Amino acid sequence: MDIIAKLAEELKIRKGQAEAAVKLIDEGNTIPFISRYRKEATGSLNDEVLRNLFERLNYLRNLEEKKEQVLSSIEEQGKLTEELKQQILAAETLVVVEDLYRPYRPKRRTRATIAKEKGLEPLANIILLQMTNRPLEQEAEAFLDAEKEVNTVEDAITGAMDIIAESISDEADYRKYIRETTMKVGKIISTAKDPEAESVYEMYYEFEEGVAKLAGHRILALNRGEAEKFLTVKIEAPTDQILGYLEKKVISRDNPYTTPVLKAVVEDSYKRLIAPAIEREIRNELTERAEDGAIKVFGKNLEQLLMQPPIAGRVVLGWDPAFRTGCKLAVVDPTGKVLDTTVIYPTAPQNKVAEAKAVLKKLIQKYDISLISVGNGTASRESEMVIVDLLKEIPKPVQYVIVNEAGASVYSASKLATEEFPNFDVGQRSAASIARRLQDPLAELVKIDPKSIGVGQYQHDMNQKKLSEALGGVVEDCVNKVGVDLNTASASLLEYISGISKVIAKNIVAYREENGRFLTRAQLLKVAKLGPKAYEQCAGFMRISDGKNPLDATSVHPESYEAA
Repeated sequence: MDIIAKLAEELKIRKGQAEAAVKLIDEGNTIPFISRYRKEATGSLNDEVLRNLFERLNYLRNLEEKKEQVLSSIEEQGKLTEELKQQILAAETLVVVEDLYRPYRPKRRTRATIAKEKGLEPLANIILLQMTNRPLEQEAEAFLDAEKEVNTVEDAITGAMDIIAESISDEADYRKYIRETTMKVGKIISTAKDPEAESVYEMYYEFEEGVAKLAGHRILALNRGEAEKFLTVKIEAPTDQILGYLEKKVISRDNPYTTPVLKAVVEDSYKRLIAPAIEREIRNELTERAEDGAIKVFGKNLEQLLMQPPIAGRVVLGWDPAFRTGCKLAVVDPTGKVLDTTVIYPTAPQNKVAEAKAVLKKLIQKYDISLISVGNGTASRESEMVIVDLLKEIPKPVQYVIVNEAGASVYSASKLATEEFPNFDVGQRSAASIARRLQDPLAELVKIDPKSIGVGQYQHDMNQKKLSEALGGVVEDCVNKVGVDLNTASASLLEYISGISKVIAKNIVAYREENGRFLTRAQLLKVAKLGPKAYEQCAGFMRISDGKNPLDATSVHPESYEAA
C-alpha cells in the first residue's frame, strides 16, 4: 500500500504535504513544532490535521506489518496462492486481513480438527460435491474405524458436518457479507436482568434500535449497564436472510441425499461459529466508534476550557465554599503566589455572617483585592449571597466570578499539590487553585489529569490509553499555542511544551532556582539533558519578558532571528 497516497486521499491534502509531514514526524519532530515552525514544508497543515495524520500513519503502518506477518505465516505452510496474496495486500483494514488469515491460522483443537484426525475429510468432500446418488449412510460405511472411534455411520456423518461447518465459517467473503448485513439491518436489543430493580438504566430495560442508527452515548450507556449487571445486551441479526445467502452459496445442486444435511450444516456453522464472533466484532466496532466520538467532544470542551483568556495583574481572593467545614479562603498575588489563607463560617450550620464579613473586609483592605473567585461546588449559592451583601457595604469596587471547580479536590490531594504547598491543608490548596484558575486557567488546569476536569461523558468506561493520548494532545496543543513564560512556568506546565520531558521540565525549574532568571533562550542549552534537538523543538514556545533579546519575548524561533 502506498501509505502517503492513502493519507493524502483520506485527509484531502496534497501528496507532497503528507510526504513532508511524515518525514518530519519520522525525524522526531513534535506536532506543535511542525504545525508552527515548519508551515512552509507542510503547506500550512494545522495541528488537528497533523494529529489525525499521525494517528492514521500509525494504524496503516501496523496494518502493513500485520500483512507481512500473515503472508509469511501462510507461505511457511506452503498455502500461499497469488490470488490470496493480492487479496491480503489490497486489504484496507485489520478486520479484512484477519478474515483472510482465519483458515490458515494455527487452531486449537476444534470439533473439525478432531474429525479430520479421524480421516473424515474425504466424506466431507463427498457431501460438499453433492454428486452422490446413494444415501449418505452408505457412503459413510467406508469410513467406519473402531481404532479412530468412528463406530457408527452417524459418527462419521456428524464429523464430516463439523468439517464443512468450520470451512464455511472460515470463508472471508461470507463473513464480510454477514458483518455488513448485520450492521445494516440488525438490531441491538437490551433487556433487564431484574425488571424490578431500580437503576439509572430503566430506559434500557426494554430497548431495541437498529445497529446502524445507534447513537454513541447509547452504546456507552448499554455497555456500562451490561458491565454493572443490570442489562443483557445482544445483537439480533436478520438470521433468515443470512441463512438464505449461505445456502445459496453452499448448495449448488438439488440432491435429495446431501441438501438436507447441508442445510443443517449451514445453520450450525452460522449459529455456533459465525454469529457469536460477528456479534463480538460489531460490538467492539460500535464501542470504538462511540469512544472516538466521545473523545472528540471531550477534546473540544477541554480546549475551550483551557483557552479561556487569563485575567492578569489582579490580586485575587480564592473562595472554596462549604457548609460544615467552613469556606476556605486564599489570597493570591498577580504572579500566582499565595499571600494569605484563612477559614470563615458564614454558611449553615454556624451562620457566622457578621464575623465572616469582618475578616473579608480586613483582607480586601490589606491586600488591595479587586476580584473574588468563588468555586461552583456545595454552598456556592449561599456564599454568593454573602459576597453580594458584602460588596454593598464596602466603598472599594470589587468584582466576583463563579469558577468551575471540577478537579480542584483531585488536584489539592495530589502529590503535585503537596510539593507545591507542603504546609497547607487540602482546603487551602483548593482555594489557591480556584483563585489561580481565574488568573491563568491554562497554567492551573494543566496540573490536573484532563479526565478529572469534568468536561466529558463516560470517561471511565473508555480505552484509557486512547483517552489519555487524545487529551494529552489537546493540552499540548493549547500550551504550545499560547507559549509559556520561562521564568515563572511550573514544571507541570513546562512538560507539555514541545520536546520537553518530565525530567527536563524539573531540570529547567532547578536551573532557575540555582542561577536566577533566564536572560536568553540560549541559556536553555545549559540545562541538564536538554540537547540541541530538544532546544530546536522547544525554544520558540518559551517566552522571556525583559530579557536581553526582545525577540525572546515573541513566538519567533531563534533559527529565524537573523531573518526577523
